[in-house]
Amino acid sequence: MAESAVKSNPFSDLLKKAQSEKPPKPEKRNRKEERERFKKRLATLTPAEQKYLKRKRAFEMVWPICRGLLVFGLCFVIIYPLIYMITAAFRPRADMNDPTIIWISKNYTLQNIKDAARTMDFWNTLGNTLFINIGCSLVQVITCALTGYGFGRFNFKGKSILFGVVIMMILMPSQIILIPQYMFFRYFNPLGVYHMITGNYINLINNPLTMYMPALTANGIRAGLFIFLFRQAFRGLPKELEDAAYLDGCSPFKTFIQVMIPNAGSTFLTVFLLSVVWYWNDYYVSTSFFTDNSTIALQLKNLDASLTRVIFNNGNVKVNARELIVWMEAGCLISITPILVMYIFLQKNFTEGIARSGLTGM
Repeated sequence: MAESAVKSNPFSDLLKKAQSEKPPKPEKRNRKEERERFKKRLATLTPAEQKYLKRKRAFEMVWPICRGLLVFGLCFVIIYPLIYMITAAFRPRADMNDPTIIWISKNYTLQNIKDAARTMDFWNTLGNTLFINIGCSLVQVITCALTGYGFGRFNFKGKSILFGVVIMMILMPSQIILIPQYMFFRYFNPLGVYHMITGNYINLINNPLTMYMPALTANGIRAGLFIFLFRQAFRGLPKELEDAAYLDGCSPFKTFIQVMIPNAGSTFLTVFLLSVVWYWNDYYVSTSFFTDNSTIALQLKNLDASLTRVIFNNGNVKVNARELIVWMEAGCLISITPILVMYIFLQKNFTEGIARSGLTGM
């Protein structure tokens, strides 16, 4: 048993050894040594080559500054809404009418968070969202991985045409197929014989199956992108790993379970996180299939209409729009907190999976 285990993984050991080997780091020189080296190099060049080298050196000195300014500007655009959301979520609504308060409030309160959570029925909504979100994400990861494995490691008739369909799934907006999907689930007719026998149709609207069935067929939210990511990840693995597994008597499915999945673990995690985020933030598809089933995204979408009814017990009361912002920002904060916590703990694996999933030309 021990000898067979050792013989079954020679290529895996070689792959790990190759990944662990890093090129030697170049020796660091101080600025004086760099200037002396640059002058000696200039002395050996023609005047035209000297001008080119000076322009290149000037560009190399200016470009990091320009890049830093560009990154700083992008960070400001992205982080500014988050900073404002955090400051407004803990601000009393009376402070919103104070022109002297911009970022730092005079007082802080947790009442906005409590009111927003009560309005959204947060804990029941969170449980329902996790049931749909995590479940569909897990199912979609499995089905997309199998599909991507087929595209990445096997040749079959119609492969190019079917992969073209996958690319169309990435390019095509969900609005185009939403009405046919709605009619399919509203008048669901399994195998075309249910209506023939009973004379009726099955209504799946407001049923979680409307989210689980597309995920089960690798056709859920952003499924085309996930299939592409898995295809690129599996194509980047050495063919020798698969051949060694076949020589040991593994079937294609067993090879997928025992060889491919362990070597593409970071891609699985990346796809799972992306799927969770997109299912979590989805409200367009959910609005079409659910009318009395609440999720975090749907509750947040309707939060402004629900606040006056729950907090003031009067749906017709008029509230200053600036004061309403504190509850809206509080609702946004508690909605994204689970995703932020998950990303903080898994960000290293997430970025590694992005780098190895084919987006870098691997």
